[in-house]
Amino acid sequence: MADHSIVAVFGSMNMDLSVACERMPRAGETVGGSGFITNAGGKGANQAVAAARMGAHTCMIGAVGRDTFGDVLVAGLQDAGVGVEFVARRDDVETGTATIIRCESDNRIVLSPGANHALTGDDVACALRYLVADELDSDASEIAPAAGSVFIAQGECDLAATAAALSCAHELGFYTIFNPAPACDLPTGAWPAVDLVCPNETECQVLTGILPADDASCVAALNALLAKGAGAAVITLGGAGSVTIGDGGELLRMPALSSVVVDTTAAGDTFIGALAAARLEGLPLFECMAAGARASAVTVSRLGAQQSIPTRAEVEHKFGLDGLDVDGEAE
Repeated sequence: MADHSIVAVFGSMNMDLSVACERMPRAGETVGGSGFITNAGGKGANQAVAAARMGAHTCMIGAVGRDTFGDVLVAGLQDAGVGVEFVARRDDVETGTATIIRCESDNRIVLSPGANHALTGDDVACALRYLVADELDSDASEIAPAAGSVFIAQGECDLAATAAALSCAHELGFYTIFNPAPACDLPTGAWPAVDLVCPNETECQVLTGILPADDASCVAALNALLAKGAGAAVITLGGAGSVTIGDGGELLRMPALSSVVVDTTAAGDTFIGALAAARLEGLPLFECMAAGARASAVTVSRLGAQQSIPTRAEVEHKFGLDGLDVDGEAE
């Protein structure tokens, strides 16, 4: 379905409530803050916006409350070019929120999931089957109707629903990306449905018991992720870039490309969304990582979540089309 390939994202939609302070408060302490902003966020929505702004035909599968925050989040996705026909409006639960404290180019986040836990695996499966229904043929049941498309899931929705959604998407032929954030492990039987797992270093340590701090520990951690059953693994390392394993078992490292860091809130989500959009174009994994590095470098130079995510034109203006050597290291 090359002409109809999509990035489908099942994930969280949150209203971010963000404030800056000079230092993190201790237990029971109140500190002064500044720069308070509200911003559309949620890892799923952020990743969908990033993919759409990189030019991918993108659809969001999720849920919000029937409240003001929900109205704003849905409108923001629409403005970014993300399809919202599979975003449910719920009367029985509020829209999810994330309270973010920004301090010295770092951030700490408290999540209230709200409607993000409302959808079941069956709900997501119905949406995915509807998305590819025009490709189905009752006389050709072995054909994968979503071949060429990408499905992304994270850890901010119900874990059982996420595992079921990954399995359904994989069966339909989607290239599946699992971002275990916040850190969470899938049931053992669900891992073979993951074509690419992409944690950061902290999430990787929770999943594998290995902190990827140097080349040797990165290789060990990547192999531990693959041993779970995933088809491929990428670990994002913040300012140290990202890593994966090459075809010969060697470590491939993509450096971070940012020179100015203002706010890291949506950096990892931008990386994954841009990687997915590049995958939709048929690029190999390391080139997809390069696309993610370029996009996230622009994101961290700005304040906020979705408002900081760049368009493809902005990324190309900053880096040009030949800003990276994709044979294993950046120029």
